[in-house]
Amino acid sequence: MDYSQFLAMKQEIGLLVIFLLVFFYDTFMPKKAQNGLAGITTVLFGAFTLWGFFCPCLNGACVTDAFAGMYNTSAIVVAIKNILNIGVFIVLIQSIKWANSEDQVIRRGEFYELLLVTLFGMYLMISARHFLLFVIGLEAASLPLAAMVAFDKERVESHEAAIKYILTAVFSSAVFLMGLSFVYALTGSLYFDAIAAKIAAEQGVMLIVAVAFVIAGIGFKLSLVPFHLWTADVYQGAPTSVTSYLSVISKGAVAFAFLVIMAQVFGSVYSQVWEWMLYALIILTITIGNLFAIRQRNMKRFLAFSSVSQAGYIMLGVIAMTATGVSSLLYYILVYIFSNLAAFGVIQAIENNTGKVGMDDYKGLYKTNPRLAFTMMLAMFSLAGIPPFAGFFSKFFIFTGAVQQGSIAIYVLVLIALINTIISLYYYLLVVKAMFISQDECQIATFKSACSERTAMWICVAGIILLGIVSCVYNSLLGLTEGATVIGNLF
Repeated sequence: MDYSQFLAMKQEIGLLVIFLLVFFYDTFMPKKAQNGLAGITTVLFGAFTLWGFFCPCLNGACVTDAFAGMYNTSAIVVAIKNILNIGVFIVLIQSIKWANSEDQVIRRGEFYELLLVTLFGMYLMISARHFLLFVIGLEAASLPLAAMVAFDKERVESHEAAIKYILTAVFSSAVFLMGLSFVYALTGSLYFDAIAAKIAAEQGVMLIVAVAFVIAGIGFKLSLVPFHLWTADVYQGAPTSVTSYLSVISKGAVAFAFLVIMAQVFGSVYSQVWEWMLYALIILTITIGNLFAIRQRNMKRFLAFSSVSQAGYIMLGVIAMTATGVSSLLYYILVYIFSNLAAFGVIQAIENNTGKVGMDDYKGLYKTNPRLAFTMMLAMFSLAGIPPFAGFFSKFFIFTGAVQQGSIAIYVLVLIALINTIISLYYYLLVVKAMFISQDECQIATFKSACSERTAMWICVAGIILLGIVSCVYNSLLGLTEGATVIGNLF
């Protein structure tokens, strides 16, 4: 075996080094030094995130295969990993106060270690070009999340959320593996390129069944309708730091991995086999997510159904078979990270200080905590797609990437998505109305949030504003994908 192949896994090795440093610090450092664990982990990961943007692969169109083609890295793969790193860094900053609280301090190290393990699994999913490696990454990303969801051991809701999540994860993995068994029966291989070559020549009913099972298995991870029923209960029961991580990081990683699978494995049979499946899923996901979000009065459940709807918009990037579509997907995930984490940052700050998570508790928030209300307002405006904030441009680019296919069906699909954007505008503005317009007496007293929480929120605010006016970010992502006419050439 040529061990130099591991050098292709620069980001995975860097993440593993951070994991080992955190593990050894948590295990061997004296009790007096343990309070520094949260800060040290955040600083280490911040340096790792910054290093990722100087990776040589981003300066050229380098493509590296390792382990007989099972693992692949390229400029686009490095870019999506860097985008996820930004989100994880913000989550780490937000979680410092919670991790250092009296209830969580005894298992603080486990939180960081589990988080890094799940991110490592997501890295493998993104770089996998063989289904064996993909499944390893999928399970490494899913199973530790169940432990993170159950982190509040004293809360019954956390236990319930963990049970629902683990049962859903097991069931979705079983469905996905069933689909893979059909794929292997058809092709005799688990390599992406070998499967694509085989099914392009031979098609049949089993292929349609296999693709349906694969889409269903990944649909559970993405919270696509009708595989979304676990989302609200898990988001509500999990600690807010875990919910924010689950809502953006795992969703972004799975969306990109889904793009790679559907493009590189089943792309040759797109119009014959899986085009209409995804059209139906996208319409259902966006519409049902919006309609259920209107009814929610708990802020975490509200954002859970909002994330279901956002998953539908993300899927528009998956079905776009152009360089513009892929760059729009990356840009949408980046903007969604800043917007959603800004909202969760406010929720976490209020929950840590008051324990309140109801939307009615936010009435008159502007009078007592104007900065939190301002941050939440920007997050809602961005998630709704109101200009000139970043969310408007992310939706604009992802719609543009989708309609470049030029078919009547895709125009109808984008039109339905646009109509749903108006519906989403209503329920996002319900939160703004409660904070700024409601005449009711405020239920949340004035308080000062922790420095780490304020830092994370201002990073998110800066991202929401700057990504809406600085065009070089999207242009850089587009530059990584330009020059390819078929999506399979991008990776």
